[in-house]
Amino acid sequence: MSEDENDRYRAPALDKGLDILELLAAVDGGLTQAEIAKRLDRSPNEFYRMLDRLVKRGYVTRIDGDRFTLTLKLFGLAQLHAPVRRLVSFAVPLMRELAEASRQANQLVVFDRGNPVVIAQQEAPGYWGISIRVGSRISLFDTGSGHVLLAFRTPEERKMMIAEYLGSGGDQSKVTAEFLARLDQIRSRGYEMMPSAQTAGVINLSAPVLGADGKAIAALTVPYITLINTPGAPDISSTIHLLAETTHRLSEMAGSGFQKDS
Repeated sequence: MSEDENDRYRAPALDKGLDILELLAAVDGGLTQAEIAKRLDRSPNEFYRMLDRLVKRGYVTRIDGDRFTLTLKLFGLAQLHAPVRRLVSFAVPLMRELAEASRQANQLVVFDRGNPVVIAQQEAPGYWGISIRVGSRISLFDTGSGHVLLAFRTPEERKMMIAEYLGSGGDQSKVTAEFLARLDQIRSRGYEMMPSAQTAGVINLSAPVLGADGKAIAALTVPYITLINTPGAPDISSTIHLLAETTHRLSEMAGSGFQKDS
């Protein structure tokens, strides 16, 4: 197709928005409106309305007052496409093995547009267990899955994830120095163990599925309940060990490239 034919189908406003997204994706720390205009060799006034729309639609956010940076919305949209389906296809057999070995249910969770979202669920093999529906959007602050997804991210990514969660109605009061310190402890320990904030008697055990860059692409969580009528059922320490083995195997798969094919 010739250059003239290409120009016939141009969409200047779309091109401008894509230029902004591609530029912000390539820098750390964000850019001001003037810096964006300078790098794209345009007038700052040309970008005011486009930046306003990108912020309102959740693709870009303001930081430090006058700087613009990408949110994780594009990442979230990608997560719910082929990469997530491929992740689930690898995870389900291992989740089934974990359920059989631990006698507990488990669920796989990713971060999507402000909330952790359950993308796969494996019920316990017995007649008693805790389950959660696939597609459920859960708390970032009050769940083991949310804690793990935050803990195994960079401080900058944590800040963006929290901002997106607060923008979708999350509770700002929960973002305390103690909470952030807990995330660092989880990262050092390698997993989260916490009483469920939703169901009495349940201990959430959560561990990360890590990508090749060492960041969490998902969290695998066992809502652990003590089984008093199941002789030989693993105790909580043994269940943590089984969970760690499972996430290690999934992380190895992630590092060897199941995302690269997507």
